[in-house]
Amino acid sequence: MGDAEVSTVQLKPGISRLRALALSLVPPALCRRGAGSVLGASCLGALALALAGMLILLAIMAVSAAHAAGAGPWWLAGAVVPAAAGLALTGIILWRVQYHLLEPLSHLREWASRMQGGDLSARIPVAGDREFARLAADVNNLGVALQTLSRDLDAQVHKQTEQLAQKTRTLQILYDVAARINISRDLDDLLSRFLHTLREVMDAQAASVRLLADNGQMRLVASVGLDSEVVRGDEILPLHRCLCGQAIAEGELLCQDDISKCGEIIGRPMLKHPQGLEMIAVPLQYQGRTLGVYNLFVEKKGLVGREDVKSLLTSIGRHLGMAIEKARLDEQAKRLFIMRERTTMAHELHDSLAQTVAGVRFQMKMLEETMEEGRPEEARQELQQIEESLEEAHVEIRELIAHFRAPADQGGLITALEGTVARFRKETGIVVFFQKECNRTILPASYEIQVLRVVQEALTNIRKHAHAHAVRIMLRCDAEDHFRVLVEDDGKGMGEQVVRGHPGEHIGLAIMRERARRIAGKLSIESDPGEGTRVELTFRCREAQAVDPAAG
Repeated sequence: MGDAEVSTVQLKPGISRLRALALSLVPPALCRRGAGSVLGASCLGALALALAGMLILLAIMAVSAAHAAGAGPWWLAGAVVPAAAGLALTGIILWRVQYHLLEPLSHLREWASRMQGGDLSARIPVAGDREFARLAADVNNLGVALQTLSRDLDAQVHKQTEQLAQKTRTLQILYDVAARINISRDLDDLLSRFLHTLREVMDAQAASVRLLADNGQMRLVASVGLDSEVVRGDEILPLHRCLCGQAIAEGELLCQDDISKCGEIIGRPMLKHPQGLEMIAVPLQYQGRTLGVYNLFVEKKGLVGREDVKSLLTSIGRHLGMAIEKARLDEQAKRLFIMRERTTMAHELHDSLAQTVAGVRFQMKMLEETMEEGRPEEARQELQQIEESLEEAHVEIRELIAHFRAPADQGGLITALEGTVARFRKETGIVVFFQKECNRTILPASYEIQVLRVVQEALTNIRKHAHAHAVRIMLRCDAEDHFRVLVEDDGKGMGEQVVRGHPGEHIGLAIMRERARRIAGKLSIESDPGEGTRVELTFRCREAQAVDPAAG
């Protein structure tokens, strides 16, 4: 056997021992995938130790074999130097793997872990101009963008949350103001509730409301927190003298940081402690018109500089302006209604009772002349006529009382007409035929009252002037809600002049025509001497309802 074969045989046991040592130095568990950066470093160290151990064992085995074979020093040097070079090269490779691969991967994993934990400020260290350095720079730029986006999103959410909270508070204040306005009984109660509410929500020391009068001056109509003497001295102010007038003229919210100027105008301080207070003047507007102004005396907090506060105060001013205008229109409508009712009452008194009283006065003069002439029989007849006239006046008074009472019966127009017909029969003894050809007799109150009073006025004229024996009343309607009311008698009738009428004459007929106009109807009167009279009212009412048979 040659020297080479001997050396190979001697090396085989050493190689087996080297393999076993490497396996013992590098446990498989340390090199499992996904073991983390620490485990990766441990695995790399174990591999380095294993390779170094293998190179050292190979060098020892080579020296032993050379020594046993009696090789010279050069041969030994040739065996040791490659082993040392391989060991150095292995160290360099392992260092570069650690520096260029494992360490950047460890930084990347740490960055991802911190990001997952919510730390958006995490960054990867950047060193040199390696490929991983450029990747780290890109990842860091992505982190910066993500952090900026997150901050902007948080800021937007915070801003929107604040705006939503402000709008919610504004809506709550407006709802509270509107609720207080709606439950008010009159204008004074409305303004009082409004000022107390506004003073609470704005934390104001005092508040007041001024309305613009027809003479161009401002009238103080309500206040809270102001002294009674100040209120008396500040009740009327010229329009162009102070900030309130300027706010009315310009139609804009204004502020004055020195309320002592207001005290100079009225001759006394507005408040006991005016220091640190400012006055806000807000116009009261409705449909482009400025009705007045309301004032708030608040601490200097820069409220007017906030757009949400200005918008709130302006909106409150418009709400209050609308409520004031509504209250004014309601009061005006109430006055007009009273005036109209007074006019109607005066007309009916003039057309009925006034004529009877005038007749009694004339009969009294005739009685006086008869008694002076000594004619007792004629005097007794005239006394009897006076008694009949007084009885007629009594009946007319009762009729007027009935006329000015709204129908209390819920059965509808037919029931109300039946009651009127029954009273007429009882008081006059005249035969009355009531012809009912309509089942929709539940009309709105405004229609029912006008129709009923037209019929009552027609019956009054029959009782006073017609000398009739029979009367026919007809109520008819069709499927298109057209109504027809007819009152006719067989009396002595009227001439054409009476039917047409002249200004100041026959007010009863004029009142009947006016009532017809109130329900957009038409009244026609036909009469000839000796042929009776025919009064016809036609109108349309879409709100009419049928009477429930079970209710009757």
